[in-house]
Amino acid sequence: MALKATVFKATLQIANMDKHHYQDYNLTLARHPSETDERMMVRLLAFALHADEALSFANGICVEDEPDLWQKDYTGAIANWINVGLPDEKLIRRACGRADQVAVYNYGGRVADMWWEQSSDKLAKLRNLAVYNLPPDTTRALAKLAERNMTLNFTMQEGQIWLSNASDTAEVELLTVKANSV
Repeated sequence: MALKATVFKATLQIANMDKHHYQDYNLTLARHPSETDERMMVRLLAFALHADEALSFANGICVEDEPDLWQKDYTGAIANWINVGLPDEKLIRRACGRADQVAVYNYGGRVADMWWEQSSDKLAKLRNLAVYNLPPDTTRALAKLAERNMTLNFTMQEGQIWLSNASDTAEVELLTVKANSV
């Protein structure tokens, strides 16, 4: 018998002063049985960083040819393709051909560094690709905020990022490995 996804509900209050975006989102996240709280919270962070009414969670971990999040325009064209973790380099190259902007949020310490070392030659040339790395301390702090029903505040000001609930705050260190050049 196959295990089912665990459903998490999140009320996400965004105050992104850098982008002048202030809005509340009521989100439902399905955590795949093989997904950790850490990865799920990185997906939620990626949503907050790219927040938009048209941004949605895709099938990512369940469907090989889909991202974790994407934003489509009214024609169905993909404006933003967002992956979490250490995606296959071929998938990222295909995504760069299908989407206006592609972002990868990787984590895992040395493993993430090794992924970039192995992929950088092929991915560095992709102008619409941005790659970010989250240190282990950051992702562990994010995982501690995970609850089945959560209310979170996302704040970004002058490049500083915080995600908090009623009792804890995680300061997010986001390292740019590769900026897009489009």
